[in-house]
Amino acid sequence: MVEFVKAAGVSGERPARYAPGAQVRVRDEQWLVRKVGITSDGWMLEVTGVSPFVRGTDAVFYEDIEGAGQIEVLDPKRTRLVADDSPNHRRARLYLEAVLRKTALPQTEHGLALAGGFLMDFQTHQLRPAELALSLRNLRPRVLIADVVGLGKTLEIGILLAELIRRGRGERILVVSPAHVLEQFQRELWTRFALPLVRLDTTGIQRIQQDIPAGRNPFAYFKRVIISVDTLKGESYKQHLASTDWDVVVIDESHNLINRGTQNNDLARLLAARTDALILASATPHNGDARSFAELISLLDDAAIADLADYDPKDLEHLFIRRTKTAPEVRDGLRGEWADRGPSTPVPVSASVRERAVFAELAARWLPGDDAPAVAEPLIGYQLLKSFLSSHRALLATIATRMSTVEKAARETERRALVDLRMLAEAITDDDSAKLAALVAVLAELGVGPGSSTRVVVFSERIPTLRWLAETVPDKLGFRKTGKAEKVKPWLAYSGAVAVMHGDASTDDEQKRIVEAFGLRTDPVRLLFTGDIASEGVNLHQECAQLIHYDLPWSLIRIEQRNGRIDRYGQRIPPEFRALILTSDVKWRTDEHGTPLSLDDRLVGAKLLVREAEAHRIEGTAEAVTGLCRPRDEENRLVKDLIAGRSVERSLAASRQENGDFLASMLGNVGASPKIAEVATARVPTVFAATKDYFEEALRQICPTGPEDELALRRDADGTIAFEPPADLLHRLKALPKSYLDEQGILPGAGVPGRLRVTFNRGLAEKRLIAARETSGTQWPNVGYITDVHPVLDWVTDKALAAARHDEAFVLAFVPDPARAAAIDARLLADLAGPVFLVQGSYANALGRPTVVEWMAVTGLPERPRVVAMDAEFLAACGVSPAMPGRTAPDLASLQDLVPAAIDAARGCLAEREHEYAERVEAALAPAEARADRWEQLALDIANTAGSKARIDRTARRQEELVAAMKTEGAPMLRLLAVLDPLHVEGGHQ
Repeated sequence: MVEFVKAAGVSGERPARYAPGAQVRVRDEQWLVRKVGITSDGWMLEVTGVSPFVRGTDAVFYEDIEGAGQIEVLDPKRTRLVADDSPNHRRARLYLEAVLRKTALPQTEHGLALAGGFLMDFQTHQLRPAELALSLRNLRPRVLIADVVGLGKTLEIGILLAELIRRGRGERILVVSPAHVLEQFQRELWTRFALPLVRLDTTGIQRIQQDIPAGRNPFAYFKRVIISVDTLKGESYKQHLASTDWDVVVIDESHNLINRGTQNNDLARLLAARTDALILASATPHNGDARSFAELISLLDDAAIADLADYDPKDLEHLFIRRTKTAPEVRDGLRGEWADRGPSTPVPVSASVRERAVFAELAARWLPGDDAPAVAEPLIGYQLLKSFLSSHRALLATIATRMSTVEKAARETERRALVDLRMLAEAITDDDSAKLAALVAVLAELGVGPGSSTRVVVFSERIPTLRWLAETVPDKLGFRKTGKAEKVKPWLAYSGAVAVMHGDASTDDEQKRIVEAFGLRTDPVRLLFTGDIASEGVNLHQECAQLIHYDLPWSLIRIEQRNGRIDRYGQRIPPEFRALILTSDVKWRTDEHGTPLSLDDRLVGAKLLVREAEAHRIEGTAEAVTGLCRPRDEENRLVKDLIAGRSVERSLAASRQENGDFLASMLGNVGASPKIAEVATARVPTVFAATKDYFEEALRQICPTGPEDELALRRDADGTIAFEPPADLLHRLKALPKSYLDEQGILPGAGVPGRLRVTFNRGLAEKRLIAARETSGTQWPNVGYITDVHPVLDWVTDKALAAARHDEAFVLAFVPDPARAAAIDARLLADLAGPVFLVQGSYANALGRPTVVEWMAVTGLPERPRVVAMDAEFLAACGVSPAMPGRTAPDLASLQDLVPAAIDAARGCLAEREHEYAERVEAALAPAEARADRWEQLALDIANTAGSKARIDRTARRQEELVAAMKTEGAPMLRLLAVLDPLHVEGGHQ
């Protein structure tokens, strides 16, 4: 129990006419003042709605325009006390809980308030990004989440978004993701966190266009949106983005934003400038260039790096967090939750006679050893080799492309060589393809076939290879065509047993459909042939633990990304990986050690397969091996070194030596806890023991004749709560994902309520989520888990808040609990013999956000006022619970006379602690101010033009303005929440 002051006195009023943090009444509604200024129209007040009808609405009022006396500063001393005649003071308890829930946590509260309240296994490492973003080290919640593939970045984003909502800093949210993972991202945030995002892709626009007038800004109609980066950067959205502000912007796969001058980078810079919080996510955040990474970091804080070419990664740890599976906290926490990775097994395949002929031709004319002349530059030879290592079909496609270039340039020697190579490739039939036969054998060994539930994902870099495999393999495994074969997509004739996904032919909607189907147990798909479009961000692990590399990319990162599709958080079966290694007896040349080399998959692919497995086990990430972060850079480096006669091993070692020191610090574990350490949590008062109790009590209050009658509510034994949403709730549900609403039979636009099915039972919700994949034919569960940010909970909270006017406070009769009171404070039981006034006090900054919030209980009035902390223990000691006695006729007049003294005591408490509050806020801002000062000095030291100095000055001034806006400004706001009036058995109040 915290005692604020021993005997709080009365402090003088501040001479401000209006002050940020004050509450005013304008046009019969209550508003919170965010900012005050003088204009030609008198005082200007920027405000946010507080009363139910305008809650969350921003407005600007001008004193002269409104008229004299029309802007009324609410005086808490004039709060009117009202009796609560509901059973056990249910209405008053709900109102008090609603105020506690709707009050934003202050910027000085750095603990997490909602950890453990979501539909996910509790993993401490997944709380760290939110802890970092909300810590003392950050001026604003801006962070790059760069965990390696599979650790749960989407879950980490969901936790942070929920915490920002609890702080009143997440009302307007924009999530930007690649198109092929958009629905997956939307589904995770809804099913795990109950965060609804409106989709504004092609499918989503078709759904909502009837609600938006033509040409109007869709972001003005929907506060929380998810959209693909390609859609968002289109011309139709640019004008809307330039005039839209956000509380939070999330950009997934943010490494695609790096290059200045590109549409993606321009979009990112625009969004970064128009949002308070910014969350970037990428498993590969670095492309090997210090300046490019600095560009990404500058989106978070343009005063983070002074010298873009030379900076210490340790200076960025307040903005950047990266963990690998080797981090102790991650490793220890995931035991039992993520199956250990299985082997990466090479499957040697001896080339057929006709395939060896192609290898011989490549070795003789395109990539000859011992300095013999080639018909074209070596780079062309390696392109042809890589194509052939995929398939003869891929080689023919590469030859066709190269032939058109050669014929235009009239390169006759190369043209004739291409003709000869093409003849050899065309001679190869399906029966000549050794890798095709090996793939069929491996799939058969795994049990893939009609009647089997085994699923396998097969990766190839080449589209002709993917199409050929999809057309050929199913029949060889016994799948029979039951539909009409299409010319464009003949594999569709296998009734959904085969899917093909690659960027050139698969539309965004088709990609999302394929990914969703592959994760459904009831879907017939058994074979997914895909290119590297599926190697970033896509979850393929729900029903699959087998992956085959039909061909291997010449990139450790790409191999790791592919494997990460089934080796990720939530995988319960050890994932296994196989790679088909085509070998031949065609001798090529010797390496620098004189060892003979063969021109086949043993040259590069087989070596990278082994090295990637070692990197996963030892370094934790493939990037640490080469110091490079982009697959293209890796491949270019390898080819360059091969041309120079270096081996793959030597190339990898040299690459790490050149790039390793700087990048090792960036790509290892950054911000990782050395052990599972406790995450700080916020202490927020509460009236109810659990959210479920609050919800159930609220339903009884909302429905006077009973929720069973008014909502057709049914409670099942398994924990399901099903009811028909009323009209006002149905309107709110328009923001929920359409796929989920369809599952519930709810059509908000048509006024069809359907049946909303929710639960507080985590086990049931998890079962329903699994069942959605295994039996329902959709990945959207039919029962939703209620978290503290669920729209249904918002609905009941708003209903509870409407129970009292903004100038009223309930009076509750209470019987103190002597044992609880004595455990808190020896004097408390005597204090509880008289009335207790519950008061909220807060300071705000220039942005209208609370910097400090105090929950106070004033006792001992009128003779010996004392202010103590109103926390959950105090409320329990006062017996605030469903067992409260209730009383319909308190002595309101006597209690009303004490209201001014109670407010004065609370204000005096705040005044006595004002210096402490100021120090707390200063401490929160000091690290950011110090970093900004260091940045400015260093930046000026290296600036070499007047223009750059002017830019530095502008950036420094922006930092100063941002810090100033975060500081407490104006008078404290006080609000009388309720009065607890003791019920005495003998004498006193009856």
